[in-house]
Amino acid sequence: MKFLVFTDLHEDKKGLKELAKRASQDDIDFVVATGDISNFGRGLRNVFETMNKTGKKFFAIPGNHEEGSDAMELFAGEFEHCFNLHKRAVKIEDYIFLGYGGGGFASEDAEFRKIARDWYGKYNGKKIVLLTHGPPFNTKLDKLKQGHVGNKDYRKFIERIHPKLAISGHLHETVGFVDKIDSTKVINPGWDGMVIELK
Repeated sequence: MKFLVFTDLHEDKKGLKELAKRASQDDIDFVVATGDISNFGRGLRNVFETMNKTGKKFFAIPGNHEEGSDAMELFAGEFEHCFNLHKRAVKIEDYIFLGYGGGGFASEDAEFRKIARDWYGKYNGKKIVLLTHGPPFNTKLDKLKQGHVGNKDYRKFIERIHPKLAISGHLHETVGFVDKIDSTKVINPGWDGMVIELK
């Protein structure tokens, strides 16, 4: 399978047009976004509408710019090809995509720990792609001048369940960075997006 993933678009209309153009090409099976696709909610409906027109399934989780609003759920429900993957799992071919959005600033997350326990019970041993808005702790993806600012609970879950891939965004300073946690590849695809192929 091959999919396009992007993050932190922040209502960039030109960038959205380019992403939709790439998503429409025959080699892309579906599209994923890991949050902050709007500017504090502004432009969110346009992202869903534009991606829906590609005819490809569009899976999104909220970032801190979409937090505290039910708009993402409403818009996902309005367009037939769009899905809010926050706190949800979806099976695509033989992979399980796990989505957990929002936040990005906390080093720990009790709500995520609760959901992660459930996911571990259901999906341990499966091929997993973990989608979060904030990056896991202690990688190239969360390293700023003041040190590592990522989420320790995301990292613990990755170390425990060993996803094939963990995709996040939030930190503009680490766009395009790729790293590993044990056997898990971790990626910040940025607003220009990345095409990822899984076998």
